[in-house]
Amino acid sequence: MIARYRLPTTALACALSIGLCACGSAHVTKATLILDFTPNAVHAGIYRALAAGYYRRENIDLRVVQPTSTQETLKLIDAGRAQFGLADGSDVAGLIDRGGDAQAVMALVQRPLGGLIALASEHLRSPADLRGKAVGITGVPSDLAVLDTEARHSGLNPSELRPVTVGFNGAQALVAGRIAAFTGFIPDDGVALEVSGHPITVFGLDQQGGPPYPGLVAFTTRKLIGADPALVRDFVAATVHGYEDTLKDPPRSLAELEAANPTLPRKLTAASLGVYLRVFADNHAVAGGSSVPFGTLQAANLEAMSKWMVGAGLIHAPIAPARYGTNEFLP
Repeated sequence: MIARYRLPTTALACALSIGLCACGSAHVTKATLILDFTPNAVHAGIYRALAAGYYRRENIDLRVVQPTSTQETLKLIDAGRAQFGLADGSDVAGLIDRGGDAQAVMALVQRPLGGLIALASEHLRSPADLRGKAVGITGVPSDLAVLDTEARHSGLNPSELRPVTVGFNGAQALVAGRIAAFTGFIPDDGVALEVSGHPITVFGLDQQGGPPYPGLVAFTTRKLIGADPALVRDFVAATVHGYEDTLKDPPRSLAELEAANPTLPRKLTAASLGVYLRVFADNHAVAGGSSVPFGTLQAANLEAMSKWMVGAGLIHAPIAPARYGTNEFLP
């Protein structure tokens, strides 16, 4: 939904050149998972599954690589260059709307991760308090959709805000006083501000008029699902196992994430995982207090996302939940 940084290309190109063929063993399949961003706390369950051997147990030799840009994951999966990808739920909807063959196979989180972020020292009670003030956006269309949704929900006309394109420097612009708030990823941008000594106030999209759509999904293509459903089922089973473990023993998953990615800033990663744990747990929460298996794609939320995206001009037509994703591979 909210665009992220562009990343180096070399590592991904090398990984894809060697990671898409079958192993010598007829019983183990090599597969590639392209992340949505650089490895971080949201991926703890994946690195737990790798460390525990869950993918190997499911006969998958899984290579995990980071994308070269926020859109590269979508393009590579759709082109058949890799088997699985992670992306914001709305980004997968956008790919489908453009004619892509993508289909989600599980939700890692059940609500959007983005929203408006401001410094607590501003004492904002709602987005309405931003009337007449500069609000930072990256420049992608979805940022304006978030801003307009939250403004209208709080009783503002979006024209009463002053969007300022700051690229991916929202946090810096906020601390410098050039903007009063910015659209960003709350568990990442928001936590980074707090860890650096800047308490924040956040207005999550789904709490300010937006839909509770899955903020991060694992997806593949309908072509791969048709050609190798067993691979998809095994990938989903191992991934679910890793996230279930993470909910039960966060310190262990954090240690395994950091061991695989030693350059991660420890304090920030630990704090970010603390926020993500609450979002992971939301996978089990549905209306009425009942629960669903981890990873479930909830039809009502997908319909709400589709309706919101059509209204915001982000997609041209509604996407049926059954076209968007499937729960058939959940364990």
